[in-house]
Amino acid sequence: MTPAFEKLQQQLKQLPGVGYRSAERMALHLLVGKPASLPVLMAALEEASRSVRRCTRCGSLAEGELCAICADERRDHRIVCVVEHVPDLVALERSGAYRGGYHVLHGKLSPIHGVGPGDINLAGLLARVKSGEVRELILALSNDVEGEATCHYLTQHLPPGGQVKVTRIGFGLPSGGGVLYADSVTLKSALDARRDYA
Repeated sequence: MTPAFEKLQQQLKQLPGVGYRSAERMALHLLVGKPASLPVLMAALEEASRSVRRCTRCGSLAEGELCAICADERRDHRIVCVVEHVPDLVALERSGAYRGGYHVLHGKLSPIHGVGPGDINLAGLLARVKSGEVRELILALSNDVEGEATCHYLTQHLPPGGQVKVTRIGFGLPSGGGVLYADSVTLKSALDARRDYA
């Protein structure tokens, strides 16, 4: 293959979830299979890089000052679901089970990897809470050491007096999943997240 092809393949391989073979297939598709689609893709990438930015309120993707969710007055913005990344927000939205606001941290605390409070969008969240606009925080962070550390840090820096209710999403067995094949962390989470059955 040519150096230019290999350079394109290497750049495609940098995308999340794309390995060597997938990058090779994409590059071949763009250059050989559908070369007419390449200018359209390039134009879309250029437009997105110019237009898409972080929402000034929640940190999600926006083309203006606020994202579509923050600009939607029909949603209850007093309830804020805290997520690690934009794809987490997208997954929750796809479920259709939530009609409040969001706050995207763009990561979680991880001292081992050098990620501290100033490296993620915690200051913006704490400012929203201190402004009095938030009544409840739903912590929808991953169920691992870094996720728990981030939740702990956040709760320790909330205003005193319990002015803001803090809840944590339940974790457990996936729908249709059984106890037999679940790992011990999942089983513990499933037991901890149990609720009344009536």
